[in-house]
Amino acid sequence: MIKFFKNFSKDESGAVTVDWVVLTAAVVGLAVAAYGSIQSGASDLTTRTNTFMDTQTPGTFATP
Repeated sequence: MIKFFKNFSKDESGAVTVDWVVLTAAVVGLAVAAYGSIQSGASDLTTRTNTFMDTQTPGTFATP
């Protein structure tokens, strides 16, 4: 039984799989965080563009 535990503790055949699962989870987490940031920024930009366009009248130029 002790020999079984020693062999089990030395066996690293599944360690690479665990590493890839952890790295993949980290990448997915970063992608979700980035998506939230981009989505809120794009929504804000759309709102500001809509507000600006509502103040414009056709045939006139906006002065900066």
